[in-house]
Amino acid sequence: MGEPNNAGYQTFGEASFPTLDKIQKVSVTPLVFLIFYEVSGGPFGVEDSVQAAGPLLALLGFLLFPLIWSIPEALITAEMGTMFPENGGYVVWVSSALGPYWGFQQGWMKWLSGVIDNALYPVLFLDYLKSAIPALEGGFPRIVAVLALTVALTYMNYRGLSIVGNVDWGLYLNTLFWNLNYWDSISTLTGEVENPNKTLPKALFYALILVVSAYFFPLLIGTGAVPLDREMWSDGYFSEIAKLLGGVWLRSWIQVASALSNMGMFVAEMSSDSFQLLGMAERGMLPEIFSKRSRHGTPLTGIIFSASGVILLSWLSFQEIVAAENFLYCFGMIMEFIAFVKLRIEYPAAPRPYKIPVGTVGAILICIPPTLLILVVLALASLKVMAISSVAVIIGLIMQPCLGYAEKKRWFRFSISSDLSSIHSV
Repeated sequence: MGEPNNAGYQTFGEASFPTLDKIQKVSVTPLVFLIFYEVSGGPFGVEDSVQAAGPLLALLGFLLFPLIWSIPEALITAEMGTMFPENGGYVVWVSSALGPYWGFQQGWMKWLSGVIDNALYPVLFLDYLKSAIPALEGGFPRIVAVLALTVALTYMNYRGLSIVGNVDWGLYLNTLFWNLNYWDSISTLTGEVENPNKTLPKALFYALILVVSAYFFPLLIGTGAVPLDREMWSDGYFSEIAKLLGGVWLRSWIQVASALSNMGMFVAEMSSDSFQLLGMAERGMLPEIFSKRSRHGTPLTGIIFSASGVILLSWLSFQEIVAAENFLYCFGMIMEFIAFVKLRIEYPAAPRPYKIPVGTVGAILICIPPTLLILVVLALASLKVMAISSVAVIIGLIMQPCLGYAEKKRWFRFSISSDLSSIHSV
C-alpha cells in the first residue's frame, strides 16, 4: 500500500469521513493480488469443468479461453481504466460514450452480477468444508455458517483494502466464463490506485499469468493423479483428491487454502461493488450518502447494500448462482465493448496513458471473439435464468427515472464531485 498523507476529516451527520488525500493508495503488488482475487482466487470452483467436458477439454479451456476472453477484457480495462482513473470504472466509460441513462444501467447490472458473484464464496467454502463437517451440507447449521461468514468478511471490507464424451456445454462454458471473467472489476477501484497510468496495465499483465497458472496446473495434477470419475468432479472435489493422495492432513490443508481463497475473493468483489456505488454517487447517479466513507476510508453504505444482497442470494446452489451472474454480466460487457469502440471513433485524440496498439478497425476486431462468446453463453442459459435476469434488467430500466424523480422532489440529496473530469474536458 502507498503512504497515507496527513489530511483531515470532513463531517457527515455525527460520523467523520476521511478526505481523499488521507486515504492510502494501492501500489503494484497488492493490486496484482486484488485483481487475482477479483478474477480467480485459485482453482477452487473449477471442478465442474471436468464433470461437464472431461479433463482434456477442461485443460484446453483454461489455456484457450484467456486468449478469447481474458486478454481482450484485460487490455480494454487497461486502456479505459487509465483514461478514466476514478472509482466509477465501467460506469463512467459507458456514461461517457452512451449517456448517463445507459451508464446507470451498466452500473445496476454489473453491481447486481457482482453481488450474485459474492454470494458464491460462502457457499463454495462450505462445499469444501462439508466433507470434514457433514452437518454443514444443509439445514440450519449451513444457514448460520453462511450468515457468520458473510458478517465476518463484510467487516473485513469495512476495515479496508489492505488485505471427453458427452459434454454439458452449458455447465462447461459457464464454469470457464465465471472463472476467467471480472477483469474489468478493478476499474471501479482505480481512484484508490497509486499512479494508475503505469500501475494498472502492469498489474493486469502479472495477474493474467498468475490466474492461468493457478487454474491449469492444479487441474493437470488433479486429473492425472487419480482415476477419472467425472461425476465426482464438482465444487469441493479438490479436497477429496487431497485426502486420497495425502490423507486427512492434506485435505485439511486444502480446506484452509480454500477458506483463505474465498475470503480473498469475497473481500475483493465486495470492494469493487461498494466502490462502484461510491463512484456512481460521485457522478450524481445515486444519492449522496453512497459517496460517504467510513473512518477507514471505505464506502460504508455501499458495503451494507452489497452485504444484504449476498445474504439474500446465498440460499441458491453454486451452479444456479454462476448461471444467473454470467447472464447479467454478459449484458454489461456488451455495453463496455460498445463504449470502447465508440470512444475510439468519436474521441481518437483523447489522452489514453495506456493505449492498445491498434487502430479503430483493430479495436472492433478485438471485441468480436468475446462478443460471440457472450452470445453463446446467453443462448445456453436456462429459461429460469433468462426470466430472473430479464426481471432484473427491467428493474434497472425503471429505477433510473425513479431516482431522477426523487432528486427533483428533493427526497434524497444528489451531488456531483467537482474533482471529476468528463470526456469533453479531456
